[in-house]
Amino acid sequence: MSAYYEFKLPTKILSGDGALEHIPHELETLGAHRPLLLSDRGLEQVGTVKIVQAALRQGGMPAAETFCEIPPDSSIDTVNQIAALYRQRACDSLIAVGGGSVIDSAKGVGMVLAQAGSDLLDAAGCEVLPRGEHVPFVAVPTTAGTGSEATLVAVVANPAVQVKMEFLSYHLLPDVAVLDPRMTLTLPPRITASTGFDALVHAIEAATCLQRNPVSDSFAERAIRQIVLNLPLAVADGKDKAARMAMANGSLLAGAAFSNSMVGLVHAIGHALGGVCHVAHGDAMTILLPAVMTYNLDKCRDRYAELLLHVAGPEVYAATPADQRAQKTIDTLVDLRRQLAELTGLPTTLSQTGKVRQEDFAAVARTALNDGAIIVNPADADFDEIIHILEEVWA
Repeated sequence: MSAYYEFKLPTKILSGDGALEHIPHELETLGAHRPLLLSDRGLEQVGTVKIVQAALRQGGMPAAETFCEIPPDSSIDTVNQIAALYRQRACDSLIAVGGGSVIDSAKGVGMVLAQAGSDLLDAAGCEVLPRGEHVPFVAVPTTAGTGSEATLVAVVANPAVQVKMEFLSYHLLPDVAVLDPRMTLTLPPRITASTGFDALVHAIEAATCLQRNPVSDSFAERAIRQIVLNLPLAVADGKDKAARMAMANGSLLAGAAFSNSMVGLVHAIGHALGGVCHVAHGDAMTILLPAVMTYNLDKCRDRYAELLLHVAGPEVYAATPADQRAQKTIDTLVDLRRQLAELTGLPTTLSQTGKVRQEDFAAVARTALNDGAIIVNPADADFDEIIHILEEVWA
């Protein structure tokens, strides 16, 4: 655990039934009246965007413009396009309704606007930039996975070099995060499982990386327990509001944890798989977690043993000999993954994704070595060791 740490979560959290209807008031307190509503085509088609639009109208603050063309892996070009639209329509705030791609796109737009620029690439190294102009920002997650509504991280693809660029700055945190059960009730079981496992990986890596601290541990441990208990319920019955809200809050807790302690090798390799092979982020997390935990086991044995209490509950913890608890933690997570895979077809190997070739491994490994998340992983990893991990999870 880090001897010195910092923890910051300035985002106001609105959680529960009717949370959406509070957005106009929150924007008004931020001095905003002409929000640009951002989402994707899928959420527009299933009616999720309409629910938010209705809440805004009810509060007397309809969106000045709505943009629903954000792709699953948002890019620099998309961010720059939205920033231009924001200025053209004289908007004064952002509302992001969606998963990680939509919320991270909004963060990118905020960076461009705050620095009075026109190209997100100019904001590379944003953690050393001044705040610039404040752009009021409300995040409305529609998946319980990325935790982006509570993180200082934005991941935006740069297709020209096949890399998912990471931007880190406290200025990226939304002013308001809105967790409303209506936003996740229509999420299909397969996506519920994938994004939920992503949130679980956030919590586990936050609780074990080199920068973990007492506050991030508290957030991460609570997130682990909520996700393990509620993810199977949310997958089995998408209309279970209690499970959906527990997952939404668990995802936020995990996001706040890793935003202040960072993640590790699962994310370093996962980002590389996304950038090089276009593997969905949650799928990559699901495939990689057990193998990377096994790789880190010698460095994390005591911590993994502690986490068994949150992964499996007090009865299993008490019944497991102390020297077997670390491995039991990994085995329990493998069992959870198997259960989700049987329910939804969630991939557990790279070959099952249909997007990765073994000849891509070298490019993935090189990209992972340049990912910032690898720096705080408990165990060092070189090119050959990453290749070995990829081989282990191939089939």
